[in-house]
Amino acid sequence: MAAMKSYDALASVLSELKDTNPEIEIEETREKIRVPLSALKLLVQILKETSHGRPVSIVPIATELTTQATAELLGCSRPHVIKLLESGEIKFTKVGKHRRIRYEDVIGYKRKMKAHQEILINEIIRSDEEAGLYDS
Repeated sequence: MAAMKSYDALASVLSELKDTNPEIEIEETREKIRVPLSALKLLVQILKETSHGRPVSIVPIATELTTQATAELLGCSRPHVIKLLESGEIKFTKVGKHRRIRYEDVIGYKRKMKAHQEILINEIIRSDEEAGLYDS
């Protein structure tokens, strides 16, 4: 509830701001600080997502992951990640002997797999309905 109220208040104020580095006041301490407008816009997006109960993760765009971190993000084994890399499913670069994977490439692969899973699930449901195993 607090996230939604904060989102509403900040979103309406942001639409009126002209300064790219506005001054805001911390109510409890009365301290005034300057915050980049881009940071406030990011905060609005975070408040919007959390007000809907969605988790938020902030990762720098240029982040490169190790194969182990990629495996943890995808919820699979490191050897499986290496197979995905070597088969070209996910792009990577090598730094010496080590593979590095861009965060956005991992997220792109994850989205693609989720979409593919949804298609397969819908096909199974449709097949079950046609066979009379599932009432819609």
